[in-house]
Amino acid sequence: MAPSSTPTHRIAVIGGDGIGPEVTAEAIRVVQAAGVQLELTDFDLGGSRYLRDGEILSDETLERLRGFDAILLGAVGTPEVPPGVIERGLLLKMRFELDLYVNQRPFVGTAPGSTVAHDFVVIRENTEGPYVGEGGVLRKGTVHEVATQGSVNTWMGAERACRYAFELAMTRRRHVTLVHKTNVLTFAGDLWQRAFHAVAAEFPQVATAYNHVDAACIYFVQDPQRYDVIVTDNLFGDILTDLGGAVSGGIGLASSANLNPARTGPSMFEPVHGSAPDIVGTGKANPTAAVLSAALMVDFLGEGAAAERIRAACAADPGTGTTRQIGGRLAAAVAG
Repeated sequence: MAPSSTPTHRIAVIGGDGIGPEVTAEAIRVVQAAGVQLELTDFDLGGSRYLRDGEILSDETLERLRGFDAILLGAVGTPEVPPGVIERGLLLKMRFELDLYVNQRPFVGTAPGSTVAHDFVVIRENTEGPYVGEGGVLRKGTVHEVATQGSVNTWMGAERACRYAFELAMTRRRHVTLVHKTNVLTFAGDLWQRAFHAVAAEFPQVATAYNHVDAACIYFVQDPQRYDVIVTDNLFGDILTDLGGAVSGGIGLASSANLNPARTGPSMFEPVHGSAPDIVGTGKANPTAAVLSAALMVDFLGEGAAAERIRAACAADPGTGTTRQIGGRLAAAVAG
């Protein structure tokens, strides 16, 4: 028999904690039903692993991850691990070390109280801003305590995020909105605005707009139809995308891609929701966000037709039933 011409994609799977393994299993099930060939390697990482032996993400494990085509992550975090330990040691370490400088989050839905559907994408710069950890504390625990937390912004970081947003807009409705707070954050905001305009000059076919982040929060709720592609910094993007999930059916349905567009290493794909330890094993977890994240993954890997079938199946499915039932219906839909 002649060998299949269908490529096999090497995927590192981090099921993680709580409902993470449950929803990830369904995402893989749907992708394989869509005809995408996967070679899967499981990695035991997350809060539970940390509690067992202190491993978060060693340099050795990170080096192994570099060899894969993509990383599919379920959810990480357990109540027993202090906040920030897993986030900084695993998620942020992967973003920084693998240069996952674009966080792409699509939102399709109808805002509460509206009858008009929206379809927009937020491009969040993913490796700079306040999350790099610049800052410090003096006289901690006293009435004279001082804490600083700086926002690190570079021309390269802002420019490449903007460039990705404009390139994406060329495949959509050709409109990009910069969201920042330039009237108060005059240094970082000025850098972002200049980088935005420099890139915009190379894309005369793309219309542009600017919103302060507080105004954008209002528009997300009252008039999300105005947006096509939004580009913003790490912190504002983190906040806005949670709001985007809330106006598009709930954060439990939101997908995301942490991308290395230069493809110098694997990109990482994950649902936005948390590990929900209170519903583990109950079948109550809706796997749709994980499935949509997997659709972003296969799209990035060049399997656009399969990704479109998966997205269409998710849009048509009512999202009711157990985790396995929803996954089963989606798998049947994409296979048919």
